[in-house]
Amino acid sequence: MDELRAKCPWGKEQTFDSLRYLTIEETYELSDSIIKKNYMDVCKELGDLLLHIVFYAKIGEEENLFNIEIVIERLCEKLVHRHPHVFGDIHVDSVDEVKKNWEKIKLKGESKSVLGGVPNSLPAMVKAYRIQEKARGVGFDWDNTEQVWEKVQEELAEFNREKNQNSEKMEDEFGDILFALINYARFMNINPEDALEKTNRKFIQRFNFIEQKTKELGKPLSEMDLDEMEALWQQAKKE
Repeated sequence: MDELRAKCPWGKEQTFDSLRYLTIEETYELSDSIIKKNYMDVCKELGDLLLHIVFYAKIGEEENLFNIEIVIERLCEKLVHRHPHVFGDIHVDSVDEVKKNWEKIKLKGESKSVLGGVPNSLPAMVKAYRIQEKARGVGFDWDNTEQVWEKVQEELAEFNREKNQNSEKMEDEFGDILFALINYARFMNINPEDALEKTNRKFIQRFNFIEQKTKELGKPLSEMDLDEMEALWQQAKKE
């Protein structure tokens, strides 16, 4: 990194701001590799992320803000502080207890609010999931799955009452449905972001199959009726 900053024209120009969006891109590439279970790519993407960490630390050192040693030292301090059940004398019996202790420790320290640690820029679905997890950490949660499903049904009913009447109210109620469904997924130990991404990929794969079949048939997709496309869709599902 020292060589890169000294000798590479691109490397010399990088700042915290210029690297930020590239780091986000690398994180999504890592996410893709994990979903695909391509672990050699996971290894590669971890290296790319590590490059960014070293890069930020180098810039921090140049600006007399921090260096890589301070980054690692503070991480170690945080790990010890937030895991008294490992490095102290606190006893826990479950993951839920660990999470509750974690939130209590954070409220005593750097966080002034339970939800203060949820980044504003997170994608909405991931953000909702993290909000719900953090609220659960302090005991603000449903007792069982049936209650959550009843909430989903309640929100659906409210949406239906507003349907085709007030577009702004419909949007609000639809957001409530999504939030309730994410909550239900959490209770079922399903990560909704992963589930939706897998469905996205499945749809793309099947739609690509339809496009390929239309080329083989010599008939443009735009000239097919819905029944013809549905028949190809069902074939794609089977294959």
